[in-house]
Amino acid sequence: MTRRRAAAKIEVVVPGKKSNSPSDTAQSSLSGTPGTNTPATSVSTGVESDAKRSRTAPKARKEIQRIAGNARGRVQQAPKRGTKRSASAMSAAYTRDDAALAEALQQEEYAYMAAARKKQKVSNQHAWNSKLQRFQEEHEVSDSAEDFSDGLLTSDEGSHPPSLISDDGDYWDSEEGDEYLESVRAEAAAEVSGALNRVSSGPSAPHQHSSHPNAEELDFSGSHYESEDAEIDPDEIPMSWDEMRKAGRAAKERKKLVSKHPVVDTMWDELKAQPILTPAPAQQPASITRKLKPFQLEGLSWMIEQEKSSYRGGLLGDEMGMGKTIQAVSLIMSDFPQPDPTLVIVPPVALMQWQKEIQEYTDGKLKVLVYHGSDSKVKKLTEADLRKYDVIMISYSSLESMHRKQEKGWSRGGNTVKADSVIHCIHYHRLILDEAHSIKQRTTGVAKACFALKANFKWCLSGTPVQNRIGEFFSLLRFLQVRPFASYFCKQCPCEELQWMADKQGRCTQCRHTGFNHISVFNKEILNPITEGRTQNERKEGLAKLRLITDHIMLRRLKEEHTSSMELPPKRITIHNEFFGEIEHDFSRSIMTNTGRQFDTYVSRGVMLNNYANIFGLIMQMRQVANHPDLILKKQTQPGHNVLVCTICDEPAEDAIQSRCRHDFCRRCVTDYIESFDSKDTAECPRCHIALSIDLEQPTKEQEAESIKKTSIINRISMENWTSSTKIETLLYELYKQRSKSHTPKSIIFSQFTSMLQLVEWRLRHAGFNTVMLDGTMTPAQRQNSINHFMTNADVEVFLVSLKAGGVALNLTEASRVFIVDPWWNPAAEWQSADRSHRIGQQRPCVITRLTIEDSVESRIVQLQEKKANLIRGTINKDQAAALEKLTPEDMQFLFRGS
Repeated sequence: MTRRRAAAKIEVVVPGKKSNSPSDTAQSSLSGTPGTNTPATSVSTGVESDAKRSRTAPKARKEIQRIAGNARGRVQQAPKRGTKRSASAMSAAYTRDDAALAEALQQEEYAYMAAARKKQKVSNQHAWNSKLQRFQEEHEVSDSAEDFSDGLLTSDEGSHPPSLISDDGDYWDSEEGDEYLESVRAEAAAEVSGALNRVSSGPSAPHQHSSHPNAEELDFSGSHYESEDAEIDPDEIPMSWDEMRKAGRAAKERKKLVSKHPVVDTMWDELKAQPILTPAPAQQPASITRKLKPFQLEGLSWMIEQEKSSYRGGLLGDEMGMGKTIQAVSLIMSDFPQPDPTLVIVPPVALMQWQKEIQEYTDGKLKVLVYHGSDSKVKKLTEADLRKYDVIMISYSSLESMHRKQEKGWSRGGNTVKADSVIHCIHYHRLILDEAHSIKQRTTGVAKACFALKANFKWCLSGTPVQNRIGEFFSLLRFLQVRPFASYFCKQCPCEELQWMADKQGRCTQCRHTGFNHISVFNKEILNPITEGRTQNERKEGLAKLRLITDHIMLRRLKEEHTSSMELPPKRITIHNEFFGEIEHDFSRSIMTNTGRQFDTYVSRGVMLNNYANIFGLIMQMRQVANHPDLILKKQTQPGHNVLVCTICDEPAEDAIQSRCRHDFCRRCVTDYIESFDSKDTAECPRCHIALSIDLEQPTKEQEAESIKKTSIINRISMENWTSSTKIETLLYELYKQRSKSHTPKSIIFSQFTSMLQLVEWRLRHAGFNTVMLDGTMTPAQRQNSINHFMTNADVEVFLVSLKAGGVALNLTEASRVFIVDPWWNPAAEWQSADRSHRIGQQRPCVITRLTIEDSVESRIVQLQEKKANLIRGTINKDQAAALEKLTPEDMQFLFRGS
């Protein structure tokens, strides 16, 4: 990479700092305002592009003595105490000599540093020549020094950076070489010095150069490359003084840490020395009734060997739909029976499915308990009762609730009441977290409840261990107790804790040192280098360390690697883009303009970081308006439009009554519905599909506005005059297209907004589609019955699923079409939902359709998804180049402004 020296030269003023700190640069004169009086700490001189100002050290010292004498005279002639004098008069008397004194001091420093630098160059030149001569003698090389300068200089610890090497051997002995060195040093502080110059020169000072010059207009002497398109290697950029100071401080802190914790200095070498387990084929377990795929047998073998290692567990990170559940059940049966039970923690929607699959895979050999708060019987179980079961299953929300009541309690009659968690009292044989990314935030109550559990072996199952950022992986390491990488170390003492706790004074509960003295090994060694690394090499090194950990504790396989053994049909993903109608476009523009204006207000006030919750609400509004305007307009109850809608006829309920499962009916409709069943059959609720229990003689339900507000959005809208939206009609069109006389494939519709699903359900029912819905308000029994109704009834065409309630852990192979109504910038959530149908057992080709509105915030969200996908692929799938493409703070601005 070659450089050229510009015709115009800018003199850089070096401040009077310590002489042994050549990188301590505070000012570069870019404003071009000669004679400007500025404080002594930020003196600058004008641009002299035709001739270089030269002043020797003796002359500078004489000038200092002269100015100092004038200053002493000023002090002697100063007015007596008590004499009034204006601030402007004092400033006019002192400013000129103060500025001149500081300028003379800086010129003396410049002369001294230039002489020392020239002396050091001569010394280095002799060292380089000696090294070259030895190299030629050893290798019998007769080429000139210039041919080997790059290789020799870069390996010499005392040499200048390679970026300062020139083909002209006499260049460093000239004054121009001195000037070039100064210009390179000034580049590191260009932004700071420019800001200081603008402040010191004042708003009315004349400027010869703009305060915000373009890169093409500034031409530093010798600091530009020959080509404007040439890329700059970050590893070749010299460190600024501030960066060197921070690096020195970090080195001291690390030395201090290693003195108290020697393992920090050896942990990576020890980890490299440990062998990485390679999955080997295993025999089909005799206790499992279903035949396992070859890669599943390899996974089972790896899990058994992993439990024999020092980690005593690990992370099974197979892609969604590859059978992590059956591998975990096979592991449970590998050492069955055990005196202590196994605890399986799952999302609420998967409770009944896990119970069903364990029953099928083990032929009923395992005694299973589903521990859920909706069952009043489980609340009376004691620790001895729980130990009678082989497998206990509980949802994340129930576990968090029990742990919160044990640690914090709840208020009753003005007092705080606490209750021991019976789940946390047991030491388990094995812990299994299904969909382990549910604890990705280590500070949440769910994560803390999982951390508090004790077991011999711990396992995490997740197809997407990292969803948003690399820091989420720490929570999994903390649960698995992977020491020392999940530990907190104290720099003052040998204190090492997995869960660092502080008292009210902010001091460690173990060693009593402050929080500033405790560091996280994961943050220090991995997260900070990846996210804040100065050079590409630093970031790659941090990512390599993360890969080293995952290689030892995680097994990750992809569907594309085992297509033949899985016998999966192809999967196709399409994006259906549409544009708003005229009325929707106007309403959307007004919402986006208002939200954008509010976002700009946060930015201009500098409080964006303190208003993330509000900004998130603004983004939600922009997403909702892309679905249907009523999601915003009908959030509150409207006078005259608050009606209960019958679950059977989808019309305003006449003589409304409510079932035990809290669904509303017309009294006449539900009576006819029950009478249509034979006496041997049990009537099911047409909404949640559990046994219908309703008192037909109960009083008519009052239509109160407050109760209606908490129910379906349909109850808050006058549906006689309701207008659909572009997205809903696009979805209806897609569903109509796939209908045929011979066969109509089943479809799943995912949305993050329950109100949107309710509008879609109303529209599809009136268009002749038979639907089933699953949302977060259902109990585990209601959810499982809804799933069974969809899977076993051929006339049910569409399954409407809330993304949060049913986006994970479901097995819906009866459906071959998936529609994602509203995109989110977390691609892992969409991958999870799309693979509810594309998994082992699917016989038909799958089509995943993503519906987006082009002239809305959704088009920008789709672009951000690719960034997150790169992070996930790089961290989990060993694609380092993509992982280093991290999210930037401008991403949120991009969602609002589109630029």
